[in-house]
Amino acid sequence: MKLYKYQGAGNDFLIADNRKGDITLSAGQITGLCDRHYGIGADGLMLLENSGLYDFRMVYFNSDGSGGMMCGNGGRCIVAFAYDMGIRHFDFEAADGFHTAEILGNEGKLKTVRLKMKNVSTVKQENEDSWFIDTGTRHFVRFVHGLDSYDVFSRGREIRYRKEYGPEGVNANFAEMDRSSNILHVRTYEKGVEAETFACGTGITASAIAAYLTYPSVWTEMEDGSVHIPVKALRDTLAVDFTPGQGTAFTGVWLTGPAAKVADIIL
Repeated sequence: MKLYKYQGAGNDFLIADNRKGDITLSAGQITGLCDRHYGIGADGLMLLENSGLYDFRMVYFNSDGSGGMMCGNGGRCIVAFAYDMGIRHFDFEAADGFHTAEILGNEGKLKTVRLKMKNVSTVKQENEDSWFIDTGTRHFVRFVHGLDSYDVFSRGREIRYRKEYGPEGVNANFAEMDRSSNILHVRTYEKGVEAETFACGTGITASAIAAYLTYPSVWTEMEDGSVHIPVKALRDTLAVDFTPGQGTAFTGVWLTGPAAKVADIIL
């Protein structure tokens, strides 16, 4: 089997072309491949498969072998991978439904991908500084002070296993506004990885929506009614665009950021 390693804002994935349908991996095999000490190492694994409706299908697994959810950085990476495999249209299906994407920049191994996320309607304010938002994956977002030194692992792990989010669990995002530049900074503890990752696409999307709701006076709507929010992950900068609707409904949700090929791996 040939695997390809890609990373999106430091969130790294193993990807295989399964359009022939001959790759079947158990949860244990996925965990072994994603192990950073005894395997290749990755935050998750994806299969690019044929779709009866669209250009392809994205099948995503966390590094612990669990699946059934969307991954925003993974979505951008599988679009970059599809391009490298010769695919030129990027309408695809994932666990949370239909997505489309476009490549805004192509510098060989590094691409800038704009990915359309699902419309967001599940938004619940937990308290004055915290939100629960489903962006294809379930997310908790808390606004904090001193994000650089915040204990993301301990606080995130506690939230991830709270009874009210069980048995599925929730990803925990911690965000802080830089009011001098109006850039949102986000750090994420991801379930399935059970650690902080360099970035989480669905978490960044959820955090941007939470920032719009928490700090409404900061953001200026464009002529078409959309809102543009730049987001700084641990290392890379991404952007989230969306159009607010009535109440807590958001449409036209797009996530833009880097996706880069790292390596070809033959097993």
